[in-house]
Amino acid sequence: MRNILQAKMSPTRYIVWGTAGLGFRVSPSPFANPYHRWLILFAPKKGVKAPAALAKKKQEKVVNPLFEKRPKQFGIGGALPPKRDLSRFVKFPKHVQIQRKRRILKQRLKVPPALNQFTKTLDKNLATSLFKMLLKYRPEDKAAKKERLLKRAQAEAEGKTAETKKPIVVKYGLNHVTYLIEQNKAQLVVIAHDVDPIELVVWLPALCRKMEIPYCIVKGKSRLGSIVHKKTASVLCLTTVKNEDKLEFSKILEAIKANFNDKYDENRKKWGGGIMGSKSQARTKAKERLVAKEAAQRMT
Repeated sequence: MRNILQAKMSPTRYIVWGTAGLGFRVSPSPFANPYHRWLILFAPKKGVKAPAALAKKKQEKVVNPLFEKRPKQFGIGGALPPKRDLSRFVKFPKHVQIQRKRRILKQRLKVPPALNQFTKTLDKNLATSLFKMLLKYRPEDKAAKKERLLKRAQAEAEGKTAETKKPIVVKYGLNHVTYLIEQNKAQLVVIAHDVDPIELVVWLPALCRKMEIPYCIVKGKSRLGSIVHKKTASVLCLTTVKNEDKLEFSKILEAIKANFNDKYDENRKKWGGGIMGSKSQARTKAKERLVAKEAAQRMT
């Protein structure tokens, strides 16, 4: 018998046997077959890894020799890095930076009541019904005007009298609306909240209150502009409405008066701003907690 490691049998020893190519087996009677090769192993202690012979063999990965592995080098002059989200590194346009800085400054600094009133806009439901009303009285655009003048010219050419009744439309333009308010012809004034510079319309609420004309502040000079076929509009005004819309218009006026005209004195005394950032608020709260804790300790 070749390649036999002889040793005394003890509880800490196992004898592993097997033939070539068939692996190994653990047997209590190792000398039953003289043609087996023998290997005496010592039992592992607790916490020690099992011997390599008993460990599960890993299957070797088959590598195709036709495809050579070429790992990319992302250093200088090497391969281009994979695409990723670069929004954090993007430099925003200058006008966006100014908008954000202006917004933060308006939150941090104290804002006088005359400017702070433009942050209190019409609520969504009432604004929706108001814009539905305004859309009914949109002024004619260039195509509609051209068509109207063409029909009028054809009527005059045929010797007929053309209809020249003035349509009821929304009035726009700061100077024109101011004139209508001063003449007490305006029934409702709609002001945009984001006029720049704000000095253009900051005095309009006071004028409307003095003339006892309902006014409201709504979000979006661009939204007002879309009604009158312009990019933006600072202020709109209605002088009259059709008979079928008078009931709905009166309800809108009552709600607007309650929200703006009746609250003018209250809004005239309210300052805005003074809202600090999240970090500053956290520091202030921590100081307040510390002061309260020290006061409680003194009391005890």
